[in-house]
Amino acid sequence: MSSLTRIGGRLAVRLQSLTRPQVIVLIAVLAVVAGIWTAAATGRQGLATSLVAVLLLGVLLGILHLSRWMGGLHRANQAAHRDLRVVVEQMQRRVVATVEKERVTAGDRHQELTRTITRGLRQNGHGNDLLLRAQSREIEAMFQLFAEFTPRAPMPSSGDFALNPTDLLELLHIVRLRRPQLVVELGSGTSTVWLAYALEKTGGRLISLDHDADYAGKTRDMLDAHGLSAVAEVRTAPLTELAVDGKTYPWYDVEKLADVRDIDLLLIDGPPASTGPDARFPAMHALESRLAAVATVVLDDVNRPDEQDAVRRWVENVTGLTAEPQLLGRHAVLSYSRSGAPASVPA
Repeated sequence: MSSLTRIGGRLAVRLQSLTRPQVIVLIAVLAVVAGIWTAAATGRQGLATSLVAVLLLGVLLGILHLSRWMGGLHRANQAAHRDLRVVVEQMQRRVVATVEKERVTAGDRHQELTRTITRGLRQNGHGNDLLLRAQSREIEAMFQLFAEFTPRAPMPSSGDFALNPTDLLELLHIVRLRRPQLVVELGSGTSTVWLAYALEKTGGRLISLDHDADYAGKTRDMLDAHGLSAVAEVRTAPLTELAVDGKTYPWYDVEKLADVRDIDLLLIDGPPASTGPDARFPAMHALESRLAAVATVVLDDVNRPDEQDAVRRWVENVTGLTAEPQLLGRHAVLSYSRSGAPASVPA
């Protein structure tokens, strides 16, 4: 009984899921079957046979309709399959094209990276060679410096913001050759001590300017430690506004050199570049009138573009100022000769 109940429940669910056309067809079939059963029961064989024929015809038409519907569904499925195959093939072509493009791009990037690494290795190797050569030059210059002088206290470090050994070597060579009586240095430090030792031998005097009071005090302490205070003097000269050709520059207080005349050697190693562009350009404007009739001007850090421009403008605008060949280091040496004075002795 329970099985019949379950079957009946399932049948009821299925009947509820039928569409309206399916319900009409089902009712028609049931009506024909009922007619056949009634005709057979009442002995009307002709009517029963006719209804059976109608039922068979309906079944045949239903089969034909179902066949056409299934054929249409099959054709629709085939069209959908064709469309899907077309889409898949297009996606495959796009994927293959994208992968090929990425492969080519990756190959190009790999080649470019390889070239960059190779170029970097070559440049690094070249840079190492240059560094080793520069170190060799500085070591050789340092040996020559200490062979010439015997310090009475530890010497301050060279390089960085101070002059390199090669710069110091040429600078002291100029002092030894030209024997200046008065040297003015713009920017004190390591070079102040070395210059003082050289001038102690030749009988000259050194005046060094520094805008930083603390740094000037440290330089004075170094001179005291080496027993050179009688030869060299460090003056604190704060930076002030100095007008040159209508442009204002931060430069040393010129009043700190009010008593200075006949400068035989001018070393321009300040103000620092951090104080502003063209920081050292005003030097010749401020001190040309204080140079001796025949003098030498040395500008440090001439490898910088603004320093090279300063040298060019000085030579073009200062009468009697000419550039000399550079022997060592990174500075420019210029000879100054006032009109009517004999030429300077070359270094």
